[in-house]
Amino acid sequence: MAEAKKVNDPSRFTGVERTAIFLMVLGENSAAEILRHMGPKEVQKIGTAMASLERISRNDISYVLQEFLNLIHDQTSFGIGADDYVRRVLRQALGEDKAEGLIDRILLGRNSKGLEALKWLDPRAIAEMIRNEHPQIVAIVLSHLDPDQSAETLSYLPDRVQSDLILRIATLDGVQPAALQELDEVLERQLSGKNTAKSSMVGGIKMAANIMNLMDSSKEAIVMEGISQVDEGIATRIQELMFVFASLIDVDDRGLQTLMREISTDTLVVALKGAEEDLKDKVFRNMSKRAAEALRDDLDSKGPVRLSDVEAAQKEILAVARRLAESGEIVLGGKGGETML
Repeated sequence: MAEAKKVNDPSRFTGVERTAIFLMVLGENSAAEILRHMGPKEVQKIGTAMASLERISRNDISYVLQEFLNLIHDQTSFGIGADDYVRRVLRQALGEDKAEGLIDRILLGRNSKGLEALKWLDPRAIAEMIRNEHPQIVAIVLSHLDPDQSAETLSYLPDRVQSDLILRIATLDGVQPAALQELDEVLERQLSGKNTAKSSMVGGIKMAANIMNLMDSSKEAIVMEGISQVDEGIATRIQELMFVFASLIDVDDRGLQTLMREISTDTLVVALKGAEEDLKDKVFRNMSKRAAEALRDDLDSKGPVRLSDVEAAQKEILAVARRLAESGEIVLGGKGGETML
């Protein structure tokens, strides 16, 4: 297995960890002010990084600050080239996908506050709030949430509407400003807030696939079957973009090694009980001979495992894989071709 970066190598830090270090250097008040402008997922990710950082040396701090200075060194005066600067800083700090959401809101005016406020709510509460709305409205709301939050919210809605909602999300290209503003105002009234929304582009095949990736496996097949009955072409396109456990076969060796360092042996053993032989072989090849033999022994000695446990372990590994992909540490290659998730 490839060696991890040395402890005294500042470049070992991910973009999120560098952001956490930078905010900690700024101090509580400044850091709090910056975090106030971020979404819940970004705050949670950076907060987790802050809590887990250890052995931070003066050299590490100097590296992070110098990197920041290098980033702004070539910038002109304020207001000139600011858009490009914001894009680069956010993408480096939070990863491509997470940054795009903030870029939309900051640069393009896509700041639907009523919808954004939902990201701080529990998925069950969101489901209760929208369950009696028109399906198209529900699809718009789900498209605005992060995929994991959408998947959990969808699980609390009636089974009979789940396929229809995913299909609507997949075929949703955008929302007219007036319609979005009306929806935002309704949500603001329910959440006791104010509205400044203008417009937003939401939905699409990729969003539908991301939500499907994070749904419970027992419901995933049912929903896909329902979509296939309505529009087989869209169902196929969604499946092509979905990154499932079997898709780990397409991750390069270094990426797979990075992923396995983040996973417990117990979780890996359970997940591999339901894996194809070619994926198992790839995992073994990316371990030391001794570790591979130990893993084989664990698999052979492991008794029957419930399908639900296998699926849960695979979902856990996929969640780690997406986290690593978002931070730029690995690249995920799914059926639809190599892509950053």
